[in-house]
Amino acid sequence: LVTKNVDLIMANATNALQAAANGTTTIPVLGTSVTEYGTALGIENFNGLVGRNVSGVSDLAPLDEQAAIITTFFPNVKKVGMLYCSGEANSAYQVKKVAEYLEAAGIECTNYPFTDSNDIATVAAAAAAASDLIYIPTDNQAATCAETINGVVLPTGTPIVGGDEGICSGCGVATLCVDYYDIGVATGKMAVKVLRGEAKIEEMEIQYAETFQKKFNR
Repeated sequence: LVTKNVDLIMANATNALQAAANGTTTIPVLGTSVTEYGTALGIENFNGLVGRNVSGVSDLAPLDEQAAIITTFFPNVKKVGMLYCSGEANSAYQVKKVAEYLEAAGIECTNYPFTDSNDIATVAAAAAAASDLIYIPTDNQAATCAETINGVVLPTGTPIVGGDEGICSGCGVATLCVDYYDIGVATGKMAVKVLRGEAKIEEMEIQYAETFQKKFNR
């Protein structure tokens, strides 16, 4: 895309954003479905403005409210296993924040990071065996392997609360999530402003969803 000198790069998810941001400092890059831009781009004390040729929309739902899904619907839970891909920085960020809220409520949290699809079944089985409930953040690898996770965890009866709708529908019971269609529309509107010269991307703050949905997998 850089070689073709496109007018704008739309980067869907964290890995695409990182590749585009590393690939050009001049072509505008708009991220979409990226959870935490500061973490993805290695910016400490991120204030919502990247300040260069990168901006976009976040798919981050309020993590305190995701933690509340667990404490509200599973009040007897004492041990939560945090299942996530170790290669996704945004997943580690979500797990850390949700664990802080849960531990403040007296719930013990244990991390169960997996590397890829080769070890996810083994790690998920370990999490299910040692936990009252499993939390999976917005995690691309976990979403891709949701069927595998479900096959391992469902027989144990260990409930899973997911960070997004895809994980919830694939292997979870509940989530507080964003609408990805709305995120796409918001990113598209940002792109229009950049392409028409109505806004400078280096001055555009990261946008967040305005509404969130509680969803349950009956």
